[in-house]
Amino acid sequence: MLVFVKLGGSLITDKRVHRSVRHEALQRISGEIARASADNPELKLIVGHGSGSFGHFAANTHQTAKGVHSPKEWRGFAEVAFEAAELDQIVIASLRSAGLPVMAFQPSASAKSHAGKVVWMDTRPIQLALENGLIPLVYGDVGFDEIQGGAILSTEAIFFYLAPLLRPDHIILLGEVDGVLDAGGRVIPNITPANLLEIEAALGGSSGIDVTGGMETKVKDMLALAAILPSLAIHIANGSRPGLLAKLLSGSFSDATTLRGD
Repeated sequence: MLVFVKLGGSLITDKRVHRSVRHEALQRISGEIARASADNPELKLIVGHGSGSFGHFAANTHQTAKGVHSPKEWRGFAEVAFEAAELDQIVIASLRSAGLPVMAFQPSASAKSHAGKVVWMDTRPIQLALENGLIPLVYGDVGFDEIQGGAILSTEAIFFYLAPLLRPDHIILLGEVDGVLDAGGRVIPNITPANLLEIEAALGGSSGIDVTGGMETKVKDMLALAAILPSLAIHIANGSRPGLLAKLLSGSFSDATTLRGD
């Protein structure tokens, strides 16, 4: 079984405070992934993470999401890449300290986008890593773009490109809220194209700075992906709840919002 897991930027950093890291949460999550991997040797994982209070602050300062053209904007583009990679080193160190065979893959090293949508990325090294028992680690990054010069590539955008090629069984998106909430603050257990219009008004943004669109963009993009891959189930859950990720990786999804394309 192949599962993509995203550690949201709001989960592993405080997105309101520049360059902050929630080390305790990151360490706990690393341990839960390690235990799930030990309990199920057949489990294959690709882990991704957001840029949180690292890349998002720099991207907001330089307005990178709006395009990159001038020398000043290209310097900002490089700064966003640097900060995103710096957080990635912190994440990989935590996962490795839990005993996980993680190998980082920098998206901007090979990805090409068109108006912010990933249209090409070298996936063969990621496939080889999976085949040899390693856990590829990707992250929200910048990328060279055919239309706007440079763009922000969210972890979801990278998963959207990888999923049709690698065919995961599940995608787990972890943030700091209990899934997608309705107007009354209750978790919506299932979202499909049939009920999207009903819950659309309840979709809001995220706390802190987020240049990738927040919950509304996440839900709509992931629902579109689920429509392309009918066998795929996508789960949005609260990674700040101890033990929940381990439960999700064991196949129990009752404490999450599940998106399906059918």
